[in-house]
This record gives sequence, C-alpha cells and structure tokens, in this order.
Amino acid sequence: MAIDTDKNGYTIVFAIIMVIVVGSLLAFLASGLGERIRENERFEKQQNILYAMGVSENTADSGVNFIPTDVVEKEFNEKVKGQYVLTNGQVKEDNQAFSLDVKKELAALKSGQEAKLPIYMGEKDGKKVYVLPMYGKGLWDAIWGYISVDENLVVQGVYFDHKAETAGLGANIKLRFFMDDFIGESLLDNGSYSGIVVSKTNNDPLNKEKDDNEVDAIAGATITGNGVSVMIKETLKAYKPYLETIRTN
Repeated sequence: MAIDTDKNGYTIVFAIIMVIVVGSLLAFLASGLGERIRENERFEKQQNILYAMGVSENTADSGVNFIPTDVVEKEFNEKVKGQYVLTNGQVKEDNQAFSLDVKKELAALKSGQEAKLPIYMGEKDGKKVYVLPMYGKGLWDAIWGYISVDENLVVQGVYFDHKAETAGLGANIKLRFFMDDFIGESLLDNGSYSGIVVSKTNNDPLNKEKDDNEVDAIAGATITGNGVSVMIKETLKAYKPYLETIRTN
C-alpha cells in the first residue's frame, strides 16, 4: 500500500522524524567535539593574554600574529609566573583564576556581590608585567580584552576584541594600528588614576606623546571608542586595590 504523501499527517510525522534525527546528530557532534572546542577556547585565551604581554610573532610591518596554538600552552606556562584572584580588596594566589568568567564576576561586583577578579603576573625580557582582563560595551554588543602594565602602571600591551562591532569601523579595535598606540601610555595622571581616553580631539595622531593619557580615535567609531575608554576606566576602578600593591610611584 502506497503512502499518501499529500496528507497533513505525513508531513507532520516526517517533520518530527527529521527533528529527532537532526537533533540527535547535532547532540552527538557536540558531545564528540566538546573537548576540542574547550581546548581551542583555552588556547585562544592564552594567546590573547600573551599578546597583551607583548608576547607574539608580530614583525615590524605585520598584522596581529599570535603565538601558534601548537606551542601556546608551553609559552603561556613559561611566561605567566602566577595567577591571582582579587576578592573584597584582598589578593590571593589561585591557579583557577584562568577559568573565571570575567563578565559574570564584574556583573557581580557592580551589583554589590562578592566577586573574584583574575590577575596574571607574567615576565617578559626579565621584567614583570601584570595582566588584567577587561569587559565592556561597544556600539552593538560586548567588547573585551586584556591590558598589561608594569609596576609604574605604564601599559606594556593590550588586546581588544568584540562581538558585533561594525566591520571597517568599530571592529578595528582588534587591529594592530589601534592596539599598538596604547603601549607606553600611563594609567596615571600626576599620580592619580586616570585611564586612557580614545579621543577624537587628540592632537597626536602618531602617538608620540606618552604622557597625555590619550590615543587617537578610529574614524567613524566614536561609540566603540568611548566604550573602550569606559572599559579601561572601569577596570582601573575594579582593580585599584591590587594596583596599589604593585605601584612604585
């Protein structure tokens, strides 16, 4: 007996079977690839932290070149000498700092709840650097990254990323020409915590002045740039108790 494929019942049964088959296949793939996905996420995070420390494969005229994934874990373990957590103004060593969700922890802090803020103490060329994660809001969605400083709170490097900023405009915060401008800038202004402003009125487009607490804005990306400025300022506010312990001037 032939099946009447024109009936609504056939369409419904067929759709249910396809949903079950496809759903099962996707669940199987997700389960099988879960470990690989988590591994790639770990490598990417390690690459970003190292990049903020100034550890990369950049050349003078290259774009952003991360430490390759096949060696990044080894490089990370060598360069990052300690992981710490800032909680209620107190800093404690914690090897689980890497696994913390910065977005959730900062949200908890803003709502007055206890938060654990991760800190990475690294070493590059015999010099200590302190890496702080950041999270903020751009034009369309989240922006985030890392900033590293020395004991004088001079920036040694940054890494920025975004979820949905406009291509060719706000999305350029993750390009080298923008991130490199932050290197050498200070988070202090006459001894007070100031941060770094992404400024449209900056009169130093080549970024030769390193004592003005400003970098040149990206044309057409004012709101994203403002988001970066606020993100850095909020990071300073959250991590100030820790920064006071490493600051030498």
